[in-house]
Formats: sequence, C-alpha cells, structure tokens
Amino acid sequence: MEIPVTHYFGLINFGNTCYCNSVLQALYFCCPFREKVLVCESQPRKKESLLTCLADLFHSIATQKKKVGVIPPKKFITRLRKENELFDNILQQDVHEFLNYLLNTIADILQEERKHNNTPDPTWVHEIFQETLTNETRCLTCETISNLSVDLEQNTSITHCLRGFGNTETLCSEYKYYCEECRSKQEAHKRMKRFKYMDQFHRYTKLSYRVVFPLELCLFNTSGYATNPDRMYDLVAVVVHCGSGPKRGHYIAIVESHDFWLLFDDDIVEKIVAQNSESGYILSYQSQD
Repeated sequence: MEIPVTHYFGLINFGNTCYCNSVLQALYFCCPFREKVLVCESQPRKKESLLTCLADLFHSIATQKKKVGVIPPKKFITRLRKENELFDNILQQDVHEFLNYLLNTIADILQEERKHNNTPDPTWVHEIFQETLTNETRCLTCETISNLSVDLEQNTSITHCLRGFGNTETLCSEYKYYCEECRSKQEAHKRMKRFKYMDQFHRYTKLSYRVVFPLELCLFNTSGYATNPDRMYDLVAVVVHCGSGPKRGHYIAIVESHDFWLLFDDDIVEKIVAQNSESGYILSYQSQD
C-alpha cells in the first residue's frame, strides 16, 4: 500500500553533508523506495547498518506530528562515516558517488539476508533502479554494470544526450581500467559525467553546459535494448550542484509531491513553481506505468 507523503522536513547540515541531505530527500520522495525502506523499519534487526539507520530516519519523518519541520540525520551520518572513511572528513563529497555507494550498500545487505533465506532473486533495489543502472565504465571482460551517466554537450537536451549514450571511449593499452570483479586491468568502455578532468588544471572541472530536461520524458529509441521504447517517464526529483567543482560548492534537491514542487536546501524547505530547467546533476524519472 502506498504511504502518502504529507510530511516535509528539512535536514540539518553537519558542516559538509549537503551532498547527503539532497540525495536522502530525493530518495524519500521516490515512493517505491520509501515504502520498501519503511517496511524494513518494522522488521526485526540483528545489528545496526546503513539500511537500518536510513529506515529509522524515514520513519522519524513519516511519523512526525507536525507536517513541516527540521530533523537532524545524525545517526545516519555517524553510521555512514563509520562504514566508509571516504565520507569521514570535512570535505565536500560528490552526490553521484554517495548515491552509488548507498544503493550498492543497501543491495549488498539485502542480498546477504537473502542468502541466509535461500532466496537469491534480485533485491527491491535492483527492481526499482536496475533499468536505469548501467556502468560509467564497463569492463569488456566480465561486462560488469552499475550506474548510468551521459555525455554532456553545450546547448542541448537530456534526450539528445541519451541518444548519444551509445558512443563510448575504449580504454586500452596503458590506459586499461582496473576491474574489481576481474581483479586485473582490462579493456573497458568509459562514459563521462557532469565533471570532467582537465589536464591543464590537474583537477575535475564542472561542465556548466545548458542541458534542458523536461518534466515528462519519452526515451523513444535511445537504446537498442529497450523492451518498451515508447515508455513515458515523469520527473520526480532533481539534485542540483551549485559551484565550480565536485569537491566544492553546495547541493540542493528539488522534488515533486502531490502535483507541486518543493526545494530542499538542507534545513530550508520552500514551495516553488514547476518549470523546465537547464541545471541539474542527478535526474530522477519514474515510469508512468
């Protein structure tokens, strides 16, 4: 049964956790994901994990007596920093890396539970996200895939970027990619993201290109492997990066709820007017069927 979203709570920023807050807001307003996480909250637990902390946070938001307010995600942040030293510092983090880590960690936890129950079927994380997850770098030996990123071009649209998704750069010779699955260097296909490494600056620089993305998206034949190429998708959340690079700046989330849009800027929550935008780092589209 779908749990209606009637609570809109900002999240306190613990110095550099806007990357985390923006992703958590986008995931909370992803109805299938939120429902599954809330089910986990009511189940018996053997030990604390990133999933149990996320379930406690979502449950805390969903059961508040007030409709709006602010909640400190301290327990979740503490667990995140304990489990991965990459996030245990005062530096700004990349939301794409954090989203990947969070979803992969939850999937690993669920798969481990399924092993004990002898149910090796795909987890609900895979069921919700697997159609949009392909790898930024694909190993040509084991074909490992995980997360979709598209090339950005100046003055274009997200549909155009998706049409060019099949264009790849092969990493070979001395530029071979180290595959964690194969545990060796292999030839691979690489796809770029919103941030690109600039040799002259010796660091990643943000590609501040104008890329229009609509509130409603049809993929058409952007992929030759699509089972339903005419499926329509609704935009439900956008994570926006403000700044010049992945290790600096600020992240905010814009989400859709009950036919209106909200901007979540850490502990600030504001209602805004929906409009086609040109700025975004992570786009969350949900199938209409």
